[in-house]
Amino acid sequence: MMVGAALGLAGCGAAVQQYTGPQVTRIQVFKGQRTMQLLHQNALLKQYSFDLGFAPVGHKVHEGDGRTPEGAYRIDRRNPNSRFHLSLGISYPNASDVAYARSKGLDPGGDIFIHGTPEAWLGTPDWTWGCIAVKNHEMDEIYAMVENDTKIFIYA
Repeated sequence: MMVGAALGLAGCGAAVQQYTGPQVTRIQVFKGQRTMQLLHQNALLKQYSFDLGFAPVGHKVHEGDGRTPEGAYRIDRRNPNSRFHLSLGISYPNASDVAYARSKGLDPGGDIFIHGTPEAWLGTPDWTWGCIAVKNHEMDEIYAMVENDTKIFIYA
């Protein structure tokens, strides 16, 4: 298995960090505690604090609700040119999310990411539209450590 991240260009033009440690096999996000953990099997590799959407309590139901989804997802895409420094896409919405939103006549939304924090938003709590925002230097590490298809579990 490839553990290192490929070299590329970040949105600010800096080279993406490389990671050669144990593979991140799972991400755990504890919304209430504002704690995100990167794990290899059951071993904690790194832990980060973060900000959420402007309405952080509860599972994301529809586009624009400011909530971060809760449940089991996967990292499904990478954006080295994100306007939020770097970003890793979360596979929201899944089939259940889509079915529930549509049953209510709503659009479930999408484009939920783990990403960095623009300078203008530093120190502002829960400012995103439902994403998980860390400091840019932390996002450099996370982007290098986490591969596509990594499982992510988001808890209330």
